[in-house]
Amino acid sequence: MKGCACMKLSVVAAVLTAGFAAHDALAACQGPLNYQTRTLSGQPADLCQYQGKVVLVVNTASYCGFTSQYEGLQSLYDTYKDKGLVVVGVPSNDFGAQEPGTNEQVKDFCERTYKVKFPMLEKSAVVGANANPLHKHLTEATGQAPKWNFHKYLIDREGKAVSAFGSRTTPLSDEVKQAVERLLAAPAKPKS
Repeated sequence: MKGCACMKLSVVAAVLTAGFAAHDALAACQGPLNYQTRTLSGQPADLCQYQGKVVLVVNTASYCGFTSQYEGLQSLYDTYKDKGLVVVGVPSNDFGAQEPGTNEQVKDFCERTYKVKFPMLEKSAVVGANANPLHKHLTEATGQAPKWNFHKYLIDREGKAVSAFGSRTTPLSDEVKQAVERLLAAPAKPKS
């Protein structure tokens, strides 16, 4: 009987410890990554899961002259994901009504046409009063709001927005790749 009680106490202690650790991790998640939304599939998406990684956030559109950048985004993601890069796509119809479809249609287009495997969030506004909280924060932190589709923001391992790249700067440009590599080489600072 004593052994059973000790085992129950150990299980309770382990559950409490895990709960406190998860709470501490969420409490440490601030800035642009402190954002909860849904994926194109409708699944919950908590960007705090990317804390400690380098994150490239891109507002996307299916019917834009820059839509072929999906290829470069996927290539960048494939090259650096094992080193800690996450590319996050955010479909938006804000510019030229070039993302008119539903989340399901956008998902189908991205997967069939460009074989997109990086995380794609649900369609949302990225500029103006209705901009999603992620883009509001990124715009404020960098002083640059997206002016068109495929505007890119780079977030460091500490969760700070550090760079913004206009639509004409491709994902595989030296500018983007060097910025990504520099941030990946810098270890995350321990939380105090």
